[in-house]
Amino acid sequence: MQVPLTAEDRAILALEGPRLVGHTATVVHLPGGAPDLRLLREAVARRLPEAPRLTWRLGGTSEEPVWRADEVDVAAHVRAVDGAGPLDEVGVRAELARLFGEHLDRGRPLWRMDVLGSLAGGGALLVWRVHHALADGGTVMRLAEDVLWDPAPAAAASGEHRSGTADPRTSGVGQGRSSLSGVLTGELLPGLRRSPFDQQVGREREVALAVVPVAALREAARRLAGATLNDAVLAVVAGALRRWLEDRHGPIHGLTVKVPVTMHHDGDEVGNRDSYFRVDLPVDEADPVARLLAVRRETAERKAHHDAEHLDELMDRLARRSPRLAGWSQRLQRSGRSFALNVSNVRGPDRAVTVLGAPVGAVQPLVEVAQHHALRVAVLSVADRLGFGLVADPSVVGDLDVLAAAAEQAAAELLHLDRNGTAGSSAG
Repeated sequence: MQVPLTAEDRAILALEGPRLVGHTATVVHLPGGAPDLRLLREAVARRLPEAPRLTWRLGGTSEEPVWRADEVDVAAHVRAVDGAGPLDEVGVRAELARLFGEHLDRGRPLWRMDVLGSLAGGGALLVWRVHHALADGGTVMRLAEDVLWDPAPAAAASGEHRSGTADPRTSGVGQGRSSLSGVLTGELLPGLRRSPFDQQVGREREVALAVVPVAALREAARRLAGATLNDAVLAVVAGALRRWLEDRHGPIHGLTVKVPVTMHHDGDEVGNRDSYFRVDLPVDEADPVARLLAVRRETAERKAHHDAEHLDELMDRLARRSPRLAGWSQRLQRSGRSFALNVSNVRGPDRAVTVLGAPVGAVQPLVEVAQHHALRVAVLSVADRLGFGLVADPSVVGDLDVLAAAAEQAAAELLHLDRNGTAGSSAG
């Protein structure tokens, strides 16, 4: 069995190199401690037939790569990390950065689970790396249902495989069409400007984690500004970046972020199917509710104009009519002056999940940075926890733990204002 890589998969594969890894990681907190490694391997091996994608390894040529089904040595893919003594928070972050920075073995299917136990505060972590060419964030969550989370009760199993920040099935695709020149003239691109993260990226990485409550933040966003949870995530990131930037760069007026949008349809087997839109984060706005209102207005406009759907359609047409021009356009869109950083938000299962019967705490995603984008923020909701994962080149972005703590503080401000009945004047 051979499956050709899609153009998106090949583009992701090509970005990996000595300074950049090509995988994402899902950090799963296990408060009860490390699972029995033998039982975990047995469970994964038993359930692999439900996730044939995890048996695929790279084959073919560099010009025509393909996925080929392979035998999986589960013992090589599911490992325990040997550590000397309990790890405190600093040690955990260092170990996560080390694991995240290791390239996956291209001679095997491109995924690996590492169990990191003996934490100073108790519990353990399971770190699951999956190559981005094999699966995007939404696909990883579907694979987790297949091989990692204990099976859900039948009544709770439906409607949990949604991800991303917009759903193309309900967003009015085809209600308007842009010309091909839109991609080239800037109709879908903001004015190009330098961001503080627009620097050459080296090999070192730092990671930081944060967690906020999902339901409370969703309700606060709705009551304060008539906004969505996704709007609240962007407003929280804006508030966190405001604090961090003020201390290090002085006043900055506006910061453009790229917001991935899933283009998956239920039941499709594509590993990567995303588009995106851009949003100017109001990092110069001091008031948390005003920030949320500003984000809500801009995301509503981007969705009303169907930016993500038009861009997806235009790039597909351009690739068919002029592959060389399409490549040039994609390089322009990846420019450090096209956007400052990527902020992705994936929806995982709404229910509480378990692994081998043990409860799971927070779940946080880690996604690699890119050249001229030295900071990456990824968000994942599982049950009532919204997990933030930050990855950065520490030579460009210092004090990443401060930025993660600022995200939790920005969310707490919105929750406090909601409890005290402070609503935006333009809410609705």
